[in-house]
Amino acid sequence: MDFAARLDALTLDDLRAGGGLKWTAFPDCIGAFVAEMDFGIAPEIEAALHAAIAGGRTGYLSTPLTDALAAACADWHAERYGWSPDPARIHPLPDVLTGLELALRHLLPERTPVVLPTPNYMPFVPLLRLLGHPVLQVPMREDGDGWRFDEDALDAAFARGAKLAILCNPHNPLGRAYTAQELARFSEIAARHGARVFCDEIHAPLVFAPHRHVPYASLGPVAAAQAITATSASKGWNLPGLKCAQLILTCDEDQARWRRMAPLAGHATATLGVIANTVAYREGGGWLDRVLDYLAGNRALIDARVRRELPQLGYRAPEGTYLAWFDCRALGDAQPARRFREAGLALTDGAECGDGGAGFVRMNFAMPRPLLDEALTRMARAVGTAPA
Repeated sequence: MDFAARLDALTLDDLRAGGGLKWTAFPDCIGAFVAEMDFGIAPEIEAALHAAIAGGRTGYLSTPLTDALAAACADWHAERYGWSPDPARIHPLPDVLTGLELALRHLLPERTPVVLPTPNYMPFVPLLRLLGHPVLQVPMREDGDGWRFDEDALDAAFARGAKLAILCNPHNPLGRAYTAQELARFSEIAARHGARVFCDEIHAPLVFAPHRHVPYASLGPVAAAQAITATSASKGWNLPGLKCAQLILTCDEDQARWRRMAPLAGHATATLGVIANTVAYREGGGWLDRVLDYLAGNRALIDARVRRELPQLGYRAPEGTYLAWFDCRALGDAQPARRFREAGLALTDGAECGDGGAGFVRMNFAMPRPLLDEALTRMARAVGTAPA
């Protein structure tokens, strides 16, 4: 059985048996709200994890393992994105949110106001507020060519005293893979105000041709000095529960401060996660390419069925990620995710993603294609365009 056929053969019962949040939080629904894939993990990673457990590698993280991860991450960036970060500046983390928290606590002034283009990844606003940082939300602008930064509004937000912006690229939930030109203009605006940029690049491996991922710090010395880059193999290779990410520091002062914080900064990073991330970058490219082909087929299915059966919903095919963003404002629901949940489909309500997200829903389409087909039927049924 080929790769696509194996994925197609996964059933709802198979997925529920795994016991994950995605399939147990709403047991009467198809789970499409949590950003993880239903495709298992690459055989190379599975074999490495079995070998690690058999070899007793379940203790605290060691320097040889973190050095190997840094080298693998740097080589992946060079091979796939044309940028060669220094492995000595790649540091282990349990996850991207921890990277943001540590940056806010140790690399930036206390209570720094933060610019957040919205809609955006749901935990950012509550985390920033919890840590005492004012959040200046700047809604994205949609025009005939798609979603764009509102550059005038960004400039105005920085002028109000913000010294950090969060840049999610590829964007969750909008699916944008920003061009070098867009990122350069973003950098110019930040530079006018002496601001830094926290770059969440966790979805970088998941970009559909002809689009490509452009690391923000690769733009040049100005952007590199602004950037605090967080990335991981967790989304591309379906490893979120193994708690491993990487922080890439391209500002000399950040690097010096981090050295003083080590090893406590990355202490919660899991040994097995480091092993899995290293193997993903070294040996998982072929598996990832097959996953991207399958996801491209799922994306095409969504496009066809929305055009045919869901004309009420606004939709643009994502350039990256496995997340679809639907404009449901024509339905007149304040919380459209509730309507779909009643139809047996659990989605993320756009209002959770900050200003500009109300009236939208986010769907994770990294699921077996027959199940996605059923999810789209439930969507159509919920809006009255499919037989009950």
